[in-house]
Amino acid sequence: MRSIDEQRQEISQDISGKNMIAHCSSFNVGVGGGVETYLAALYQQRLHGVSEQPLKSLVNINQSKFKLLHIHSQDLLLQLKGECPAVFTVHNHSPYCPSGTKYLGNQQVICQRNFSYLGCAWGKIIDGCGSRRPNKVIHEFNTTERVIKFLETSQVTIIANSEYVRKQLIKHGSSPEQTVTLRFGIILPQIITAPLSLDIHKNQRILFVGRIVPDKGLEWLLNTLVHTDSQIKLDIAGDGWDRPRLERLANKLGLSQRIVWHGWCNTDKLNHLYQQSFALVFPSVWPEPAGLVTLEAYARYRPVIASQVGGIPEHLRDGETGILVPANDTQKLANAITDLASNYEKSRSMGEQGHTLLMQEFTIAEHVKKLQKIYARTIQNFHG
Repeated sequence: MRSIDEQRQEISQDISGKNMIAHCSSFNVGVGGGVETYLAALYQQRLHGVSEQPLKSLVNINQSKFKLLHIHSQDLLLQLKGECPAVFTVHNHSPYCPSGTKYLGNQQVICQRNFSYLGCAWGKIIDGCGSRRPNKVIHEFNTTERVIKFLETSQVTIIANSEYVRKQLIKHGSSPEQTVTLRFGIILPQIITAPLSLDIHKNQRILFVGRIVPDKGLEWLLNTLVHTDSQIKLDIAGDGWDRPRLERLANKLGLSQRIVWHGWCNTDKLNHLYQQSFALVFPSVWPEPAGLVTLEAYARYRPVIASQVGGIPEHLRDGETGILVPANDTQKLANAITDLASNYEKSRSMGEQGHTLLMQEFTIAEHVKKLQKIYARTIQNFHG
């Protein structure tokens, strides 16, 4: 039997035909959110032996011709036939939560239920967990049930993007031995952002980056901003259906002169906003599976003030690279913002430590090294 090192070498060779590794995803690479950005980063690594285009479907495909299939979408997971080695990266909560959020919107609390038709129906109807449209609900429930059963019985290696997600998968029946944690990495920005300067810190600007929807916590941040020094300004990079309501709230709170709504920003604009801020605030109130925005801030030498929910704490060293606060705790969030706003040396040091942590653990190159080891083990286990 060949060793893992020998198989790893073979993976990195320039091979073609039936020995290709292929990514399989219904997401559009490079367009949209975190999953698409992650896939684009993988493709930019240009690994030998990896197909340059993702497969959008596995129906009517001879799966036995592939060295390995790397699945990124649960609809494609259910199309696997067991004819070749496969890994499944879990990017969100959808494999075990019909709405994909693990968050009860009406109560504004994280859902602690395991999947069940009765419990999740209650969540939909009473707790405001996702869509209530009957056809969509039925489809979500059926898909979640099928995915859970598939993961319980298949030999697919399951990759969780945080230990939080891994524990959720195991709670829902996935094998602990087949379920591994591999945190994401990012591509470093082409435009180098300098460590925080005293002049930038004196500008007293904080930054929010993300979709403007309730579970991203922007309402909490707006209510908190009232309790901070009036010199502190907030840049909001993002858009979403909840923006009109939150703009009205900001005006009602008397914050209109302290906030700039930038909408969706291209890379250059986003780099500029990071450069002008002394900290990123990541106030999600739902259990983010991972949260790449923390790493994006580290790449630009900025500390992160973030919610202590989901997989977010796994990317942040509290008191070293940023500050963790309980979700929806206005006083503690205000204290964290004030702490960094009033202490330049601390803000700069945290930003520098965040950058060091990124370079040690969270670059895409480091991620790919670990991913290739998972590929090699999966291939070896499949062939016995």
